[in-house]
Amino acid sequence: MEKIHKPKKVFVQGPISPDFVSKSIASHQSKTNIGAHAIFLGQIRADKKETGVVSGIEYTAYEEMAEQAFHEIREAAFAKFELSCMHIYHSLGIVPTGEISLFVFVSSPHRRAAFEASEYIVEEIKANVPIFGKELVGEGGEFVWKENT
Repeated sequence: MEKIHKPKKVFVQGPISPDFVSKSIASHQSKTNIGAHAIFLGQIRADKKETGVVSGIEYTAYEEMAEQAFHEIREAAFAKFELSCMHIYHSLGIVPTGEISLFVFVSSPHRRAAFEASEYIVEEIKANVPIFGKELVGEGGEFVWKENT
């Protein structure tokens, strides 16, 4: 029988700080059944656009739908890979360039499962979670809907 995990809160306001990431890593030192962690950090790029350079992204979401999609991705990853634990955090609001907007932290007894699960989770988030980004572009600070690539 598969274990069903309770839904976890994913969204945080603004950027995800390096301190938050390091505390998350440190909190796993006592979990001695873990042999590997895979961490994905999505960082905002200063892409060049026709009207200027991206200085940040403002994220919005259909939160209830997005939280349900995150839960479904978590459950699928736990079913597909041998994982000890998993944490997913995504920003809402404005995240300046150079800052982190997505933090996926996967732990497993073995490295292969951690690597594969991390990639699977990030691809599923990009494809299936209703999160929308508007890029803040140029000196006038106009917002332009972000296109996922």
